[in-house]
Amino acid sequence: MTRDQVQSVLLVEIGNIAPEADLAALDPEADLREALDIDSISFLNLVIALGDRLGVAVPEKDYAKLTSLRLAVDYLTAMLPKAGGS
Repeated sequence: MTRDQVQSVLLVEIGNIAPEADLAALDPEADLREALDIDSISFLNLVIALGDRLGVAVPEKDYAKLTSLRLAVDYLTAMLPKAGGS
């Protein structure tokens, strides 16, 4: 999966938890919780949804690596299983 594909999945899942968010205007460096005005539970739901969609387990100690769009894409891309089949 490419960075662009990971970002697309991330944006879809953000849209699911914050449907009123203007995703096109989302600053890649902005803190997601502040920019989207979401609480800790919504952020946790986002992390769980991303894990389910991407097959990546995100430990609680790594949540800080998902605080912005850019950081989340970097982290999730690095955590994906390397291509070796399918």
